Amino acid sequence: MADLGAISLWIALALSSYAAIGSFLGKARGSVELVISSRRAAYLAVLVLFVCTLSLVMLFINRDFEVAYVARHSDLAMADRFTWVAFYAGNEGSLLYIAFALAAMSALAIWRAPSNTLDILPYTTGVLMVVLVFFLAVTGFMANPFDKLPFVPPDGDGINPLLTHFGMFIHPPMLMAGLICASMPFAFAMGSLLGGKTGDEWVDAGRMWGIIAWALLAAGLLLGSWWAYTILGWGGFWFWDPVENAALMPWLGLTAFIHSIMVQKRRGMFRMWNIVLVNVAFGLALYGMFMNRGGPVPSVHSFGASNLGWVFLAFLAVGVLIPFALFFWRFPLLKSAQTLDSMLSREAAFLVNNLLLLGIAFVTLWGSVYPLISRLIVGEEITIARPFYDQVNGPLFLALLLLMGVGPLLPWRRATAASLKRALLAPGSVALGLSAALLVAGIHQPYALIGFGLGAFVTTGIFIEWWRGTRSRHRSTGDAYPIAFLRLLAANRPRYGGYIVHLSVVMVALGVVGTSFFNEQRDVVLGPGESMQINDYELRYVGTVEQQKSNRTEFVSTVEVYRDGKLRYILQPQRAFYPSFNMAATRAAIRSTPVEDLFVVPSENLPDGSVGFRVLVNPLIWWMWVAGPVMILGTVVALWPQPVRTTAPASSRVARTLARAGGSTTGAL
Repeated sequence: MADLGAISLWIALALSSYAAIGSFLGKARGSVELVISSRRAAYLAVLVLFVCTLSLVMLFINRDFEVAYVARHSDLAMADRFTWVAFYAGNEGSLLYIAFALAAMSALAIWRAPSNTLDILPYTTGVLMVVLVFFLAVTGFMANPFDKLPFVPPDGDGINPLLTHFGMFIHPPMLMAGLICASMPFAFAMGSLLGGKTGDEWVDAGRMWGIIAWALLAAGLLLGSWWAYTILGWGGFWFWDPVENAALMPWLGLTAFIHSIMVQKRRGMFRMWNIVLVNVAFGLALYGMFMNRGGPVPSVHSFGASNLGWVFLAFLAVGVLIPFALFFWRFPLLKSAQTLDSMLSREAAFLVNNLLLLGIAFVTLWGSVYPLISRLIVGEEITIARPFYDQVNGPLFLALLLLMGVGPLLPWRRATAASLKRALLAPGSVALGLSAALLVAGIHQPYALIGFGLGAFVTTGIFIEWWRGTRSRHRSTGDAYPIAFLRLLAANRPRYGGYIVHLSVVMVALGVVGTSFFNEQRDVVLGPGESMQINDYELRYVGTVEQQKSNRTEFVSTVEVYRDGKLRYILQPQRAFYPSFNMAATRAAIRSTPVEDLFVVPSENLPDGSVGFRVLVNPLIWWMWVAGPVMILGTVVALWPQPVRTTAPASSRVARTLARAGGSTTGAL
């Protein structure tokens, strides 16, 4: 199996290299046959990489410890269900996963490319294949997961205990797929520049893949927060760690891009700006992978760390300099047909929104690399802590929340005083009313009041838009209100899918505000039979059962939770010690409701039978985890295909021939 995997890896490298060279050369020479052949090589690379990936998975299933990567990241005691996690637990496997994900998405993007991109598609294919060649070359020559040991050890080192969590089945693959998916809109944009097609040909494909990359990163970030919340034992969900930041920054760039591209599609504006945004998002995605592969800034996320940082840094430099060189080369052709009519318009709101997003990304990047800068300048590593990010980015996020509510309510081109009043009066009144009620109720934190008020503003605006559209459709068609609402969503899926995504963002904001300003925490040591009080909860520690497992010692504690003098439920937080890793891992016991979470995690087991506990009450954090499915629903609605008008045939000979040969479909993108 190891030999099959290694051979498949080299074949995939050869195929992707041929696809990259053949696409550029075929387009330059006008050779339809070479372009088609290169495209088929890109498709075949997916199948070969699937064989390669399956080979590594089978090596883990069979516990083939002759393979060095398998021996380092699994052992005989590892449960079979963690095979998939072990596959990408280290640098070699994660690089193979990224390559396979890139190949699969590239093939899908090429196959489903709109007909008006046929003329630039060879360039797009070439760009995607160049990126794939880089990852496969690094995997094959510098991080080969199929390298063998000179001997076969009786057992492996085992999987990192922190990775034995349900979230690890989804969180890392989504983040890695999201980072590399940023290559898709980037490739279509670069194909447009290389082909001299600087109009709107690439917009539909760029928008679709931008949204997919955004959704993958958003889901990955939320799942990562949930993983940190449940297993790391500190009771939080975000620490502004450099690797966390490295995933957040491309998400911010993609958020700006998918909003800005709507303006180009609707009004023919922001063509230059969108090329800049997609380049920035791609560059930040490369930076994210650089940070995960041996970046110089310290991070607690060391699972995929290696000495490959310099390779990814070099590719990052190339991936930033060349695209911007192409941008300046085609700059004279990128002038938009329309100009900004007024700052009181939806276009202007999107522009300010983009500037805020890039501002947050810059602040986050500055904080992440500041330790390196300080080491180079003053010879001392100065780490930027969480208060810096909270104080600087917090107000910027609140401003974003405001624009998220205001922007969709503004008309295109220009708003009048009357239309502005009509759009903002009801949401603004609800927001002010809620803030006043909370103030009377005893909530005096300014940021909390603003956050709750803005959440109410956005939510009210969305529901008003839904109600007006549903009522209008009900009156015109006679449909029942539920049917009218569903048909309203179906009639303009990108718009109303975006509203659903906005609701998920409000849910996240609700959870962040609740836990940031109103959480309660106590660290206590309890002996059997002892109790502690937090808010209106009384916790009584019953005892701990010690269980010896093959690779760890588990300590399962039992805690009774009383409220109003009555036993409400029993929690069983866990702590396990892994001798082979010389580390402990925890499992928090969490009682979660829409109002608040009761969070109990053991921090230490003492010889006398007492246990150190961290107990927290986290208000409203439940809404953060619900936001994930809501966000996915909104994304699916926004991306669900709609019938589109047939576009005019592409102009070049290659494009016309490819169209006749069925080289692309006109799917609803």
